[in-house]
Amino acid sequence: MSDTITPGLVSLDAPLGADKAAVIRSLAARVVAQGRATDAEALFDDAWAREEKDETGLPGGIAIPHAKSAAVTTPSLAFARLKPGVDFGAPDGAADLVFLIAAPADAAEAHLAVLSKLARSLMQEDFTSGLRAAATDDDVVAIVQAAIGEREAAPAAAPAAAAAAAPAAAGLAVDGRPARVVAVTSCATGIAHTFMAADALTAAGKKAGIDLVVEPQGSSGYQALPADVIRDADAVIFATDVDVREPQRFAGKPVVRSGVKRGIEQPDQLVAEAVAAANNPNATRVGGDAAAATAAPAETLSWGARIQRILLTGVSYMIPFVAGGGLLIALGFLIGGVNVGDEAFAVITDNALWALPAGGLAQYLGSVAFVIGVTSMGFLVSALAGYIAFAIADRPGIAPGFVAGAVAVIMNAGFIGGIIGGLLAGFVAWWIGRLNAPRWLRGLMPVVIIPLAASIVASGLMILFLGRPIATLMEGLNAWLTGLAATDAIILVGVILGLMMCFDLGGPVNKVAYAFAVAGLASASAENTTPYLIMAAVMTAGMVPPLAMALASTVLARNMFPAVERENGKAAWLLGAAFISEGAIPFAAADPLRVIPSMMLGGAVTGALSMAFAVESLAPHGGIFVLFAINPIWGFLIALAAGTVVSALTVIALKKWIAPKELEQAEARVAVAA
Repeated sequence: MSDTITPGLVSLDAPLGADKAAVIRSLAARVVAQGRATDAEALFDDAWAREEKDETGLPGGIAIPHAKSAAVTTPSLAFARLKPGVDFGAPDGAADLVFLIAAPADAAEAHLAVLSKLARSLMQEDFTSGLRAAATDDDVVAIVQAAIGEREAAPAAAPAAAAAAAPAAAGLAVDGRPARVVAVTSCATGIAHTFMAADALTAAGKKAGIDLVVEPQGSSGYQALPADVIRDADAVIFATDVDVREPQRFAGKPVVRSGVKRGIEQPDQLVAEAVAAANNPNATRVGGDAAAATAAPAETLSWGARIQRILLTGVSYMIPFVAGGGLLIALGFLIGGVNVGDEAFAVITDNALWALPAGGLAQYLGSVAFVIGVTSMGFLVSALAGYIAFAIADRPGIAPGFVAGAVAVIMNAGFIGGIIGGLLAGFVAWWIGRLNAPRWLRGLMPVVIIPLAASIVASGLMILFLGRPIATLMEGLNAWLTGLAATDAIILVGVILGLMMCFDLGGPVNKVAYAFAVAGLASASAENTTPYLIMAAVMTAGMVPPLAMALASTVLARNMFPAVERENGKAAWLLGAAFISEGAIPFAAADPLRVIPSMMLGGAVTGALSMAFAVESLAPHGGIFVLFAINPIWGFLIALAAGTVVSALTVIALKKWIAPKELEQAEARVAVAA
């Protein structure tokens, strides 16, 4: 195996650029110049994609941009010592020691193990101080090669005896003995952060005087913790950015979850939280098979939180049907004209490319796009119900959920019927799956028995008892809102819909308003344009939250937002423009009591203005990408801009004038009430 670092890959105290992109690009060019990669720009793109997911700056003036790239032919470490340092997003300031870790896309385990050794060395003070004191490129190479095992290291001084057996600190004991904690660390690439977090947690455990064992789950594989170590553990730490492999091994254990970088930056706090969880009988626990769990329940979520998670699962799977279908419908309008839907189904069945309708090729292709889009939208309720059931009962719940959703459509029960049908199907499938069936029958349970029985029960209840009352309720709600929209109260309807769209940023309330608008489009016509007004108000208001947070975090008040939120703000521009309200969720999750009211205020302004300007949208989704289906465009843009600016200025004002301590106290009161 060739040397991972050579003098040609080292840059000492030379300016490589004013920002991290320039530094990464310069180091990528060095790797190519040394014949260890084929394309500097491709290597930069892969490293930058990783950087955009999660900044690689670490406490202590360190940064480790890294990537697995098809452009890399030889595993390499490119190093730069910067004067002055460059901001890589670390909480304590700029980085002066930067390693670009470049691994081939199909790197062998031995190569990945070498690169992970570097990451672990960065947690050692003598290693980083040696790099800062190095006089030549060769000195750097010698230090790094010794750290990663490519050169024999000088014998290390024996650790002080006192440090070898630190007593457990008060409060870090369980039943009067030192706590026993296990941890799993993993990051997206499994090269650097995974092992740095493992070493940081191990060191924190030693300092605290407790028994802490870590399982780093890296790209080169992982050594599973012994079953008896897991069994005897008092608590588990999951410091991960990706799913834990074989999580059922930890079923029933009190758990603390965080991103992998917190394992590097705040290992002491994570250890303390894990011991506190071990001493708390109500702590959240790892879910899993009951046979593998302890007597404690799985995750201790309230019923309200469980239902919300179930509903949001259904919504998340439903969105692609809506987004794809909506854009196809809009494309149909663009190609075939605003009346393309009148004869679209007849056109695609009676005509072909070689037998075009009277409107020619444009009408035919527009009809094709329109019909595909309408078909996709037709799965909205079924997909919602099917994946709600999936969230409850896993795969055996999908079929009965889809059937219950389809029955809800037949009964005109709409999306509310779909939600209720999905919940029924899921809980029935879950209950049947828990029955102790004979061994000969178990193989048939998930593929035959559960779907059959759950479909009969859930869909039967929808047809016999629930469908008609729900349909009556839906008709009443639609009639009320549509009636308001046909009067002078139409602006009030816009305010209500704007508030709903911005209340939970893609959650159930947001989707109720959206589903109401989409369902109304079926009854829209040249004579009845109210559904088009409602659709425009809903879509425009739903674009406000991500655009407002993007404006606030990247333009108006960058210094009020941490680096990760500034990066989220860049992505939120596109998400907002495409009418994806979920783009504001990272901001709301971090600061709900200031962000959500601000978004609702802007949404109400936008909804009211959209109605006041009589903005119509023939497309159910797409944002600015379906401007051709919106009229008047000037009214749409003014309403959107006004709400965006109002929300952005409001959230900035709240962040400036409401002290963090007061906000924390308010959030604590909300949590207690919940």
